[in-house]
Amino acid sequence: MNDVFSARRFGWLMRKVFLDKTTPVLGTILLCFTVTLIFYGLTRLLQGIPTAQNGAFTIGLPLGGTLVASVVFGYFNNNAVGTSFLTLPVSVFEKWLSGVLIVGVLYFFLFLLFFRLIDTAFVAQYHSGLNPHSPYYKEQYEYVQLFSLTGFTARVNYMMFFNFAGMMMLGSLFFNKAPFVKTALAICVLIIATFLLNLLVINLLIKNVQIAFPFSVVWIWVGTDRAALNLSPENESRIRFIFCFVLPSIFWGLSLLRLKEKEF
Repeated sequence: MNDVFSARRFGWLMRKVFLDKTTPVLGTILLCFTVTLIFYGLTRLLQGIPTAQNGAFTIGLPLGGTLVASVVFGYFNNNAVGTSFLTLPVSVFEKWLSGVLIVGVLYFFLFLLFFRLIDTAFVAQYHSGLNPHSPYYKEQYEYVQLFSLTGFTARVNYMMFFNFAGMMMLGSLFFNKAPFVKTALAICVLIIATFLLNLLVINLLIKNVQIAFPFSVVWIWVGTDRAALNLSPENESRIRFIFCFVLPSIFWGLSLLRLKEKEF
């Protein structure tokens, strides 16, 4: 039998994982869906559907996926459970792959389906509430459309999901106690440190800087007006490729290496 991957052995592992993790994983997914629905509904009332769509998608996918990742790989909160998981007669790759499929495939597509359903319902409700005899009916109708799952906002959230989920998977294997809190704090510290370091370097290179966003744009004062300094299209493409493919691959790959270290 293959020491790295066996379909039969992996199928047995997935059945065991679903049996052992049904309550925490499904409970976490339902929690993420519920928070997404509530956030969408409240924001729709206060700020309108377009803002609600963007905010709810961010809450549910990148942040919700991060929480699910911490639960799926949270075997080591309990020494007995962690030891039992490590001693399962399956390969390290199969153990890692089981978590990857639950987080990166199952939750990802379940959330997209759930979001499409609630988005369709809210948009249909908005459209049905419009007065078709109003002179602004066409503009009001076209102003609110279904959230694009291939648009810019969705693509940014996909990037954040795979980066944050990968970091959380890695953090859950490094921190045995309260991995979600510790990893979330580490992510926040990393983001803040990157922002401040970028701002410091930009201020050393350019005068009259108002604000600078890492790998994105620098706003400078030109008299009393602001002007934007953007990355060149070539550099922007390179940065996008790194954040969309290179960094997630590193984080998810390092989680496999860390899981392998746990066995020794």
